[in-house]
Amino acid sequence: MSRDLPPLNALRAFEAAARLNSVSVAAQSLHVTHGAVSRQLKVLEEHLGVALFSKDGRGLKLTDAGTRLRDVSSEVFERLRGVCAEVSQLGEDAPFVLGCSGSLLARWLIPRLGRLNADLPDLRLHLSAGEGDLDPRRPGLDALLVFAEPPWPADMWVHELASEHIGPVLSPLHEGFERLQGQPVAALAREPLLYTSSRPQAWPSWAQHNGLSPDTLKYGQGFEHLYYLLEAAVAGLGVAIAPQPLVSDDLRAGRLAAPWGFSETPARLALWVPRRASDGRAAQLARWLKDELSRQVPA
Repeated sequence: MSRDLPPLNALRAFEAAARLNSVSVAAQSLHVTHGAVSRQLKVLEEHLGVALFSKDGRGLKLTDAGTRLRDVSSEVFERLRGVCAEVSQLGEDAPFVLGCSGSLLARWLIPRLGRLNADLPDLRLHLSAGEGDLDPRRPGLDALLVFAEPPWPADMWVHELASEHIGPVLSPLHEGFERLQGQPVAALAREPLLYTSSRPQAWPSWAQHNGLSPDTLKYGQGFEHLYYLLEAAVAGLGVAIAPQPLVSDDLRAGRLAAPWGFSETPARLALWVPRRASDGRAAQLARWLKDELSRQVPA
């Protein structure tokens, strides 16, 4: 039995006809005549020595062999289309496009961007911010930096960078700052807490983990995104809850304090890279991010 591949034009004609379930429509999509597609199908059947279609009234029906070949060829041609689209956009100086939330970008990544560019000068990082609407499966993104919980998507290479730790933070400008110092977590039950609608379970989960009934919590001002929540906390408007990396610089500078420390959650900060991509720059970036995060030990 020959292991030589059939002519590519014959495979291409078959894939289109089988996918579109029509020789005529396949001919239109390939910009050739009906007769040209029919001839290529005949070439393919002769090469394989097996019928791929059978008559079904006035139309055609795939045989078992045709169905099997359709499933494989459709997947292969789809992958080829995707890779060709990616390759056509790549050049020697193509940037690496990283997506992440606006809060993660503004409060953690941008302050470290100078060091990242100095350490990885060939990366040519381009940043794309969004809030829950970034998907590395779509063209235009090479990777996504995200807080998320396993299990991981099967179509992603996932580089786990650090465990997520969250905790309450407040500013010395907050009117209750001195009063709350040294108090047990139960003292938070008397505080109107700042919260974000993008992560409504953050306060209840942290409270339960620290022995405080979520039912005792009182909520004050709400914000759509985490970035605004933390800006409000820095301004002294109340007690907020946040992932430790996003407030690490504020803690060191004394703009915020974390009197009750940080608790680990099931989430991880991870770099998601589509499996369709084989760009070695993603692994290089993941190593840099992991090293940078390892410098920050949760309180």
